Amino acid sequence: MEQELARHYRAIIEAIGEDADRGGLERTPLRAARALEFLTQGYRQDLREIVNDALFESDCDEMVIVRSIELYSMCEHHMLPFSGHAQVAYIPDGQVLGLSKIARIVDMYARRLQIQERLTKEVAEAILEVTHAKGVAVQITANHMCMMMRGVSKQNSEMSTSVMLGTFRESQASRNEFLQLIGK
Repeated sequence: MEQELARHYRAIIEAIGEDADRGGLERTPLRAARALEFLTQGYRQDLREIVNDALFESDCDEMVIVRSIELYSMCEHHMLPFSGHAQVAYIPDGQVLGLSKIARIVDMYARRLQIQERLTKEVAEAILEVTHAKGVAVQITANHMCMMMRGVSKQNSEMSTSVMLGTFRESQASRNEFLQLIGK
């Protein structure tokens, strides 16, 4: 895949009027191909492998929140980056998920061509699927380069999305507690 991507990047460089053999660009197609493979590695990852049985029995039945999980993704409309932070909460039902697995799940879905709305939903549904929690809440705030570098060029714009499942959808009190604890 790497060599095929590099050929395409070379063609793009030439199509914009640059000399792909120029000193500063001669290795750019290969570097860009490797970067794109890394930035889209989520397509080659599997939820079960990421979780890797890191579910532990627990009598905890109060909200578990992981805040400020940094994320980097690529807008599927312009293939420009967006970055931000995710806040993930769940209410366990007999088992808890290893802490690092939550961040890994965010990364797996972020490392795909995305829209923020779908990313938020995919993370929430994945956490629910693996934990069978009573409820899951995910909130993401991000800055999108497609808004900042092109088009309307709004440098300080942020997008915020949230998905509430189970108890968080059904209970205004749970939803409010989550939003208060994450400072939104």
